Amino acid sequence: MNNEHKIHLLAFGSHPDDVELSAGGTLIKHKELGYTTGIIDLTRGELGTRGTAETRDKEAAASAKILRLDVRENLHLADGFFEESREALLRVVHAIRKYKPHTVLTNAISDRHPDHGAGSRLVTRACFLSGLKKIETDDLQPWRPVHVFHYIQDNFMKPEFVIDITQWHDKKMEAIAAFKTQFYDPTSQEPETPISTKEFWDILYGKDLLMGRYIGSKYGEGFLSAQPFEVKDMMK
Repeated sequence: MNNEHKIHLLAFGSHPDDVELSAGGTLIKHKELGYTTGIIDLTRGELGTRGTAETRDKEAAASAKILRLDVRENLHLADGFFEESREALLRVVHAIRKYKPHTVLTNAISDRHPDHGAGSRLVTRACFLSGLKKIETDDLQPWRPVHVFHYIQDNFMKPEFVIDITQWHDKKMEAIAAFKTQFYDPTSQEPETPISTKEFWDILYGKDLLMGRYIGSKYGEGFLSAQPFEVKDMMK
């Protein structure tokens, strides 16, 4: 990759913690490979049962430090209610043109939480629109990422490819744990949710073990591609 890209690997999530749960290992791995990395959160997760928008902001900042992100921003779309409106699309287009990513990661195509599929559709569409010259966004120039990949979330999907994150799995789990209000905490007095149970933590490990098994590693993260992509050498 060349220096034309301000952020090489840019991950979008409908909520703070979406990216950490499903692609955190991939981000820290690519950071250590020498690439610039970032996360764009579409909403502040303000409708979440546990915590508040303000605590999610602090947790996202703490996680960003663990993942050594070059940038983390929030687009302040409405949690639970954002749609593929002109305004929402232009906010995402602006971010894409601002950071000129080579590769974009975004939510699962469909999932238990409807915001995940909605975020996937919004970002994928914006990645295309971002390349159109007649769409104006201040003084930012058109930009279309080379790849758009969907990470896998709650609902199981067989991956099209898997990234080995074995060496970085501990850091991934540390980044997830930064969201203290959202996940298992035996001292918490807040209502229990499907992701706050101790069993959910076990599910996270099991998911990464399963993805790793596909490629003969211990831990992995699986992805699907929005479009077919070229393989230049069948021996690699």
